[in-house]
Amino acid sequence: MDILMEIFDSIFRWLHIIFGILWIGHLYFLNFVNASFEGVLDAETKKRVIPELRPRVLFWFRWGAAFTWVTGVLLLIINYYHGAFLFPEGRGWSFGAVIMIVLVFAAPFIYDALVKSFMKELQVAFIAGLVLSAILVVLFKYLGGFSVRGYAIHLGATFGTIMAFNVWFRIWPAQQQIIMAIKQGQPADPALVALAGQRSRHNTYMSVPLLMLMVSEHAVTWIDWAHPIAIVLVVFLGWMLVYHLYDRAGQLKGF
Repeated sequence: MDILMEIFDSIFRWLHIIFGILWIGHLYFLNFVNASFEGVLDAETKKRVIPELRPRVLFWFRWGAAFTWVTGVLLLIINYYHGAFLFPEGRGWSFGAVIMIVLVFAAPFIYDALVKSFMKELQVAFIAGLVLSAILVVLFKYLGGFSVRGYAIHLGATFGTIMAFNVWFRIWPAQQQIIMAIKQGQPADPALVALAGQRSRHNTYMSVPLLMLMVSEHAVTWIDWAHPIAIVLVVFLGWMLVYHLYDRAGQLKGF
């Protein structure tokens, strides 16, 4: 049985990385390349180009997100819920641990409500997201009793679940209507444009710390040294990096 679990772990980990590259690569293309590119097109060119380009990009984007999330959940089951990485030695399952795992999968609905209420502005979302990340890490550690690897990967799983939710239930439905309007030569609904742009930007910010948290088991020594502080620092530095990448992307010009 252990050998079988190792085989499944290797296969799902491989697929998780492949689909993750597919998803995040298209996310960065949309935010750092295509957004600026489409901004210089005239209305007639947009009418021809966008209905052909965006559906192709969004196909790989949304299915990459779906399979990244699914394989990620399978890896959690194998290595953390069935395996021995979730708790420190001597600790086991508790009611608090179950609550925290449920919270990970309920996070998109909480996030969605918070964004609609007071986290509409990017600066507010940045600060609130950092505070909420710190609270989650503390709860994972002290209420859930998770190990360092456990609370690092579950903060990453929280980000990834929110991001996949954004792709399928906010960005893709909005983009379908936006693309059809452009194809018909009509102005896209500004509310839908704002929604798709906001959630795509949020996903881009979450993606950078997510990538570190996904591989944090390989850097567990230095993370363990500072415990939750290091995890929150990863989130902060990741978000600052994305801020500067957006700034740089806006300055790039074609020939």
